[in-house]
Amino acid sequence: MILGIETSCDDTCAALVTPGGEIRSNVIASQGLLHARYGGVVPEIASRHHLELVNAVTADALERAGARLADAHTVAVTHGPGLIGALLVGVSSAKALAASRRLPLVPVDHLHGHVTASMLEPHSIRPPFLCLVASGGHTFLARVDHPREYTVLGQTLDDAAGEAFDKGARLLGLGYPGGPEVDRLAREGDPDAYHFPRSAPGELDFSFSGLKTSLLYRLRDEPDADRADLAASYQRAIVTALVDRVKAALEREGLERLAIGGGVAANSELREAVAGLGTTVWVPPLELCTDNAAMIAGAARFLEPLPYPDYLALDASARLTGRSPTQ
Repeated sequence: MILGIETSCDDTCAALVTPGGEIRSNVIASQGLLHARYGGVVPEIASRHHLELVNAVTADALERAGARLADAHTVAVTHGPGLIGALLVGVSSAKALAASRRLPLVPVDHLHGHVTASMLEPHSIRPPFLCLVASGGHTFLARVDHPREYTVLGQTLDDAAGEAFDKGARLLGLGYPGGPEVDRLAREGDPDAYHFPRSAPGELDFSFSGLKTSLLYRLRDEPDADRADLAASYQRAIVTALVDRVKAALEREGLERLAIGGGVAANSELREAVAGLGTTVWVPPLELCTDNAAMIAGAARFLEPLPYPDYLALDASARLTGRSPTQ
């Protein structure tokens, strides 16, 4: 089995996945409630809690899989992008575990994990396919012709879709994380009550900063506006921007299969919208949409491992690593 570790943001995660893509365990220890009081993730607090949790979470993943460390033939870890302090905890832990048994180690790009999340069993997508990754830190469209790499077709030029949800939720006086809060409130509102701009910076690129500003001005000019209607209309604008570019990419690339990933893939309206595109759609279970270690171990199946002791000099990277994606 492959032991995966993921600590790129505020979730401490460990998982065991077989070479065939079967998930034996997938443990996620969320710090969401801890950071809710601040309205967002505090990097230093996240790093300290990863230090406290990573060993226990890894042990839990092994126990749930009915396995021991001796049953793992490879260790995989997220080495970027993400919060540098948080990443260093995971990388250091993975190197120690791998080195203790002279196991090979696979450094995995976090975004590659989201791209390949739909390639895990029991319902696995096969290339070629189009993938939409929409999370709190990243939003992009990618063509996947081989599980080892992907080609970015379009990406956000400013805020990510998840960031737009979080900032919108803060403006509406909702809790953190903002995406689920907006989604819940939007179910009570009318998505056609207000018009928000749908920026079109390029054929397949995204822009959400103007949308957030439009909500700010709407609340300033209409302080008594119905919050449920605003949430529904704001969410509709984000989902429409995502789905319109998915449709354009499917047509341009001549692809017939679509996978979505990232935290925003848990949004109920987005899931409903992509289901109505008339193409075959793979949507991971909710626990594989947010940050998790199963997708990291899953991506590692297609990458070359580093042998001991070559990985002892491996470092974390806060920015895109360039290991998996191609432009």
